[in-house]
Amino acid sequence: MGNSALKAHLETAQKTGVFQLTGKGLTEFPEDLQKLTSNLRTIDLSNNKIELLPPLIGKFSFLKSLALNNNKLTALPDELCKLKKLETLHLNGNHLRQLPAAFGQLSALKTLSLSGNQLRTVPTQLSGLRHLDVVDLSKNQIQNVPDTVGELQAIELNLNQNQISQISVQISHCPRLKVLRLEENCLELSMLPQSILSDSQISLLAVEGNLFEIKKLRELEGYDKYMERFTATKKKFA
Repeated sequence: MGNSALKAHLETAQKTGVFQLTGKGLTEFPEDLQKLTSNLRTIDLSNNKIELLPPLIGKFSFLKSLALNNNKLTALPDELCKLKKLETLHLNGNHLRQLPAAFGQLSALKTLSLSGNQLRTVPTQLSGLRHLDVVDLSKNQIQNVPDTVGELQAIELNLNQNQISQISVQISHCPRLKVLRLEENCLELSMLPQSILSDSQISLLAVEGNLFEIKKLRELEGYDKYMERFTATKKKFA
């Protein structure tokens, strides 16, 4: 892509606050975006070949949405955590193994998508995020869900297509969790905490494709209580 094309994109972005440059084979984050640190509200660089997110990302202090789906990121810089206004972060289809230690400082974050990376656990940093609504950790290499999950504020947690065989009973203490997706994992029925059914806010539990038959779920203690929540929620959206 030539300089003139980039220049045109930058001029548009200056007016709109949106910089979108997807599927152009970019190998690095465009340095010229530095000129727009106070203009930009949205950056979308999905479907490129970017391997590194430079520290200058921390300067986009008004950024609300950042999308870098389907790139080649293996790590995120600490500076990303300075984005106090960031509400939406899409990083699907990269090679991320972990999140920066300071990730919990992204205090405005509502939507986080990390599907198709190489995470091995549910990052503990997520528990500090007070406004989180949706977390997508599907298609990773997560094997267990740790105790810290009990502090997660999300309304929906997607853990489909991982290798989960253990879940902390603390998951039933999540104050806002309504939707829990655990399809296509390695769960035995005995490893599914019954308190999810009897004693949580969860009104949609998706567990197809594990190591037990769905009809066996109906025999568990607390299933009736779960069905009451499920039915009440269905009626509300009907």
